Amino acid sequence: MKESLMDVLCCPLDKSDLELEVDREDDEEILEGRLVCVDCGEAYPIEDGIPNLLPPDMRDEAAA
Repeated sequence: MKESLMDVLCCPLDKSDLELEVDREDDEEILEGRLVCVDCGEAYPIEDGIPNLLPPDMRDEAAA
């Protein structure tokens, strides 16, 4: 994921801004980390450079 995407991403639950927490990056790509909503506190994982912005209940269903 490119950090420039932060300009267009928002929390799917309440449309608030997201804060980026980076665990691992390669040059300009964020490979692992989290996007955390500044209002509701929900965290969305970034895995293999792909942000998973599914709401929590849908994320659990998709993993099953």
